[in-house]
Amino acid sequence: MDTALTGGANVLSQSGRLVVKIGSALLVRERDGRVRRDWLGALGEDIARLRRRGLEVIVVSSGAIAVGCRHLGLDIRTLRLEEKQAAAATGQIRLAHAWQEMMARHGMTVSQILLSPDDTERRRRHLNARATISTLLSLGALPVINENDTVATAEIRFGDNDRLSARVAQMVSADTLLLLSDVDGLYDRDPKGDPSARHIPHVARITPQIEAMAGSVGSEVASGGMVTKLAAARIATGAGCRMIIASGEVMGPLGAVERGARCTCFAPSGTPRGARKNWIASALGPAGTLTIDDGAAAALRRGRSLLPAGVTRIEGQFERGDLVTVTDTGGSELARGLAAYDSRDAALICRRKSGEIESILGYRGRDEMIHRDDLVLTS
Repeated sequence: MDTALTGGANVLSQSGRLVVKIGSALLVRERDGRVRRDWLGALGEDIARLRRRGLEVIVVSSGAIAVGCRHLGLDIRTLRLEEKQAAAATGQIRLAHAWQEMMARHGMTVSQILLSPDDTERRRRHLNARATISTLLSLGALPVINENDTVATAEIRFGDNDRLSARVAQMVSADTLLLLSDVDGLYDRDPKGDPSARHIPHVARITPQIEAMAGSVGSEVASGGMVTKLAAARIATGAGCRMIIASGEVMGPLGAVERGARCTCFAPSGTPRGARKNWIASALGPAGTLTIDDGAAAALRRGRSLLPAGVTRIEGQFERGDLVTVTDTGGSELARGLAAYDSRDAALICRRKSGEIESILGYRGRDEMIHRDDLVLTS
């Protein structure tokens, strides 16, 4: 049996980059809209311990609207769109402050990132967000992400942070997504309505039968249910990311998962890197072509990135993040990848050393024309 399916403890021990999603009902007290600081403090200890062990952690945190409603005197059950946005604007700063205060105890800096659907769907914005999150992780910061509710409209929203967390996991090539919820996993029936409901510990594949098990589980301050969690599982597992649904209604929920607490583990299809590479290899309509010399071609075959010095010609009109074809001097396709520069800047820096990029373009971009993580050999 795949070890990814043997329980949450094994999944976390195998992880290198973890996205943790926290629901509003866990983080904010329903009766008064206050942040549960004791719970958040225990979670902070979990995160700090995982970071010391070398695991990169990203948090997708709900709760801004619930916190903001308290401070603005709004009833969360009857919010109009503009009131929801006002509550988000008010609550987000307080929520970020609570995160910073808790993680400062462990010497960690918290960074706040607000995302909209365009930030994950549009390629250039996707790459910018991915690069920012990766840089924050390399600097030891804890990225805390939420949907940008202050500017999103009802028509342009993720709609829930289950799906947002799956998109984030996909974006940053995380190998594990952990949804902390008020339920400890998937059941064949709604356990709140039927005490005899059977817990499903492992899901190898999301079938119509699995989808039929999803009920509507939520609370007054939470918008997500099991249906949205299965939608998140489809996104995450399709990106090569394992997903866990576990209860957050304990102190130190990550530690509880590591100690073998009941949860549901969804198996990934492939690996995050493999899923990303497959997407690049199968994408249609490259926007341009880069011709490279023999030395660069040999470097690509050794698994290296494509540097500007090895590019001899640029063809086509493309933007940063667009798919391009890489050909050898005879015109045969060698690879495909996502360009780190648009066609105008790429033409200026081809044949030049990476150390010259800033003096040529007036800004310091990436050292690579195409980073190896964004490149797939096709021949």
